Amino acid sequence: MTPTTRSPYAGWSLRLIFVCLAAVSVSLPMAWISLSKLILFVLGLGYLLTGYVNNRSDSSFQRLWTTKTILGILIAFALSLLWTEVSMDFALSIFVKHAKLLGILLLIFLIRTEREARLAIGFLAAGQLFVLIASWVLASGILPFLHSDSTTNPANRSVVFAESYLDQSIMFATMAAIFWHLAPERFWPRWLAGLVALAALSNVLLLLPGRTGYLVALAMLSLAAMWAMNKRLRLITLIATPLVVVMGLYFSSAQVRERISQVIVESQSYTKQVETTSSSGWRLNAWRRSVQAIYERPWNGYGVGSWTPAVKRLEGDTATQTFGVSNFSNPHQEYLLWGVELGVGGPLLMVALLVAVIRDTRFFPTAVARATLSILAGIAIACLFNSALFDDLMGDYLCISLGLMMALGLRSHSPRQVGWTQMPPPIGGRT
Repeated sequence: MTPTTRSPYAGWSLRLIFVCLAAVSVSLPMAWISLSKLILFVLGLGYLLTGYVNNRSDSSFQRLWTTKTILGILIAFALSLLWTEVSMDFALSIFVKHAKLLGILLLIFLIRTEREARLAIGFLAAGQLFVLIASWVLASGILPFLHSDSTTNPANRSVVFAESYLDQSIMFATMAAIFWHLAPERFWPRWLAGLVALAALSNVLLLLPGRTGYLVALAMLSLAAMWAMNKRLRLITLIATPLVVVMGLYFSSAQVRERISQVIVESQSYTKQVETTSSSGWRLNAWRRSVQAIYERPWNGYGVGSWTPAVKRLEGDTATQTFGVSNFSNPHQEYLLWGVELGVGGPLLMVALLVAVIRDTRFFPTAVARATLSILAGIAIACLFNSALFDDLMGDYLCISLGLMMALGLRSHSPRQVGWTQMPPPIGGRT
């Protein structure tokens, strides 16, 4: 009698439930995100371990450039623990924040079929749609109790659950692209995709004051317009679209006009007198100190968690006033953060991650590839002005959404729905 072997499909329902929980949690308060992320990591690492013990591997997952690149990034941050300038407890806490990148791989690994990927993306979209509707309701003044911070911070008057308008603006901008580009894949009706995209982008550009959100929204519009054109007109469209939209918003929206003018004034003020109390002035000063720190240690950096001590030393007497008492500050620029912690290799690893995702999307269905590249563009832009992947909530949303889209692309094009293959037995042994 042939012995019964355990099917790789066993326990799939529990696995899928927790994947969907992770997808919807990024639209919920931070406690839900932390809980679902913990479950995702424990579950995903457990499945990886059991797969190794049972000599099973996911060949499609292993072939991704993104898989190798993220593992390389995490190894680099882990090695930097050897020379970090902060306590090991603090360095490990910062390493965990960087390690949320592993969530991208765990989602790709745990999602084994196109149907599962569609279901998880449906939960992501449903959560964001709820937040979008609640934001417009909140902005109308009907339910002011949805966000207590609206009374103390008017900029957050239409923010739901998110810690600030910045997180919500980046979420809405990229979600508009997801709804728009996935409509041809029959995720939802085209009219619904257009309505949600319009409502989300309008929320970002007209209600929320986040300047990074403006840039991400412009990128989403520009990419969508470019892909709608034939190849001969795409470059012109990519250049002309943001110019036309910016000019239109500048003359029609007082808020946009004020925020653009504020950047110019704050930047000029910093240039004249090194003023660091404004948002733009603080960023420019943090970026300058970061470049100085990278110049001092270009090869191995200061180690994970050491950004604040490094720039405080360079800042001198005003370090505590500028960067705070603790070491939890960051430069609001992901590339420079990695540069200070890892040396010049840090920004190169960040670029390598972007390139790896672009390379992997070449094998995705067109609609899925465009949605994935839109999220990637949002990450690339947001990381220029914020530590977008490092920060909680914003970083969690970007990693979860990118992981779900890559899982959909991988499972859609793969000739086998599940890429499990039998691994050869190790030398000397186990079968």
